[in-house]
Amino acid sequence: MSGHSHWHNIQLKKGKSDARRAGAFSKLVKNITVAAREGGDAAFNFKLRMAVDAAKAASVPKENIDRAIARGSGTWEGGTIEEVVYEGFAPGGVAALVVCLTDNRNRTVSEVKLAASKAGGLIGSSGSVMWMFEKKGIVTIADGSTVKDRDAFDLAVIDAGAEDITRDADLLQVVSEVRDLQRVASAVERLGIKPDGIGIEYIAKTTTAADDPTVRQQLEAFVEALEDLDDVDAVYTN
Repeated sequence: MSGHSHWHNIQLKKGKSDARRAGAFSKLVKNITVAAREGGDAAFNFKLRMAVDAAKAASVPKENIDRAIARGSGTWEGGTIEEVVYEGFAPGGVAALVVCLTDNRNRTVSEVKLAASKAGGLIGSSGSVMWMFEKKGIVTIADGSTVKDRDAFDLAVIDAGAEDITRDADLLQVVSEVRDLQRVASAVERLGIKPDGIGIEYIAKTTTAADDPTVRQQLEAFVEALEDLDDVDAVYTN
């Protein structure tokens, strides 16, 4: 799972241009707006809390966060932003999901299809690849060395509902059903550990190795081309 996590994609983007940083801000703000539709108080809306924490971690200005909450909760003018997931194939026949946050579906689908086609991929019909993925809750700890007692940590998160714990170099991720994500995150925090990321991702049930260097480069270019679009929040592959 670790090689296909949205967290890795976010980390790889660090240090890029200010224009991309502004684009990342926009996507984080859209996530807040969507989450706020379920209630504008982060103390009672866990999805909103996750979105706000992610924005704060990326240094999104407070006024932008407050405006996004107001828009989502209906106290600020602006079009409705919704989540849309497009399914298709990347180069090499790799399955791909493109998660978008948009206030104009027609614009978004046109941009996504064009970018995918130019990068050697194809956006297909609904249901074409979704069956290859599962929606999971992910708690990320960027520096696994902060977990001093691994046995106690593993026991605590498993008791809270964790299905899997993956370690990749220093990165540690706890995987759970979406319904158990809040309990797992709370279990980590009760151990005195602040997660670097709490979110919901699409995880491939089985993965395909991209051993050919040319195909790997094409896949990376495909993902990057789509993630550069303003309306694209994340891209997941198998």
